[in-house]
Amino acid sequence: MKTDPGGHALRRRGMAEAFLVFVRALAVLCAPLAAWAQPAPNKIGIGLYGSNGHQLALPKFAAHPHARLVAVAAVRATRLPEGVKRCASLDELLADPQIELISLCSPRRADQARDAILCLKAGRHVYAEKPVALTEAELDQVLAVARHAGKEFHEMAGTVFVPEYAIMRKLVRAGAVGEVIQVFVQKSYRYGAARPQDEAIDGGLFLQAGIHAARMIEHVGGVRMKSVTGWETMFGKPAADQGDGKVAGAAQAELENGGLATIIMNYLNPPGTPLLHGNETLRVFGTKGFIESVDGGMRTRLVTAGKVVEPLEKVPGLDYFDALAAHLVNGAAMPLTLDEELHPLRLLLRAKEKMRAAATP
Repeated sequence: MKTDPGGHALRRRGMAEAFLVFVRALAVLCAPLAAWAQPAPNKIGIGLYGSNGHQLALPKFAAHPHARLVAVAAVRATRLPEGVKRCASLDELLADPQIELISLCSPRRADQARDAILCLKAGRHVYAEKPVALTEAELDQVLAVARHAGKEFHEMAGTVFVPEYAIMRKLVRAGAVGEVIQVFVQKSYRYGAARPQDEAIDGGLFLQAGIHAARMIEHVGGVRMKSVTGWETMFGKPAADQGDGKVAGAAQAELENGGLATIIMNYLNPPGTPLLHGNETLRVFGTKGFIESVDGGMRTRLVTAGKVVEPLEKVPGLDYFDALAAHLVNGAAMPLTLDEELHPLRLLLRAKEKMRAAATP
């Protein structure tokens, strides 16, 4: 039997080099996670303004590694944690020098760009509910003021970092479906008496629901949208409900790689279903197969030639505020660049402005 000591040595050397590459890659991947988890000696002071949307929950700060709650204004909570001050207004929040970041869920979404600018000019970072602005010009004003003030502005843009979408994002980026050709997203919420009929309050269906779908296209599908065309309807709206609130909408997008994306959105999810709030579906089709999350993550699967993986593996989710707090305190990298974060909103704002113009006599 022949031996090949030189060949064994080469293989061992190759394995050692491959292992070193793996270790280095693992260190790069884990570095942001380590930074997010590392407690800070001096936590950033937080002020909460408004409850119109997904405002940060008070218990979140009980043992937060990077942030401490200083004061609140216009929130629904009747009882506050010890040491947390209740302010009468946003101006009063901004008068407190301990507050370094304002989490904005402004009572009227139409006022939120103005509120963000006020906070930034006062030297505060801003973390804002979506959509931060109702026009692209307002969005650009907010970003210009943030740059001038040297402060960070971010939206509450963690849509795709919940577990069911985080695994899809990971697999699509790893090439599991090949080149992405088409993306389909469905967002269906309940209607109900509490649904605002004035789009100035929550931004309206196209922006407040559609933004999640647009983020799924870009942040899971990994392909930027080139253009978006949208449609909306009041058809089926109860006669007693006045205002400009819509019941359903749709959007078609061209992707920068030549592909297409389709969004449907509505307030037609019936009450009493297992899908307590939203019925949503995301499907990403590529040259090798497709990957999907159906019924709000109740079913997830990857389908390629001759193989079905169902359900997809569970991966830890990521809280976007936690990432921002770690970024501000420890310098950890954000999961998305600011352009990646806000590009879906920018494209929807352009489409919405075209619809407004077309509806004006």
